[in-house]
Amino acid sequence: MPIKFKPSATVRDRQTKQLKTEHYYIKCMSKQALFDAINEGKVKPKVRRKCIVELERRGVKIVWKTDPETLIV
Repeated sequence: MPIKFKPSATVRDRQTKQLKTEHYYIKCMSKQALFDAINEGKVKPKVRRKCIVELERRGVKIVWKTDPETLIV
């Protein structure tokens, strides 16, 4: 089974009254969404690691930068 980014959701179309299940597989997420998840502080470490592994699988090189203002000396 593919790796999930977040749990699947059931969405109801208001006009046709039909239910549609949306799956949030990590392979379908955009690079920007994956980078946003990595840089957010609210994401669980497991999901953060999944995003890093997916970007590496796609061949994206991640360059880690530290903000000099946030460093404690």
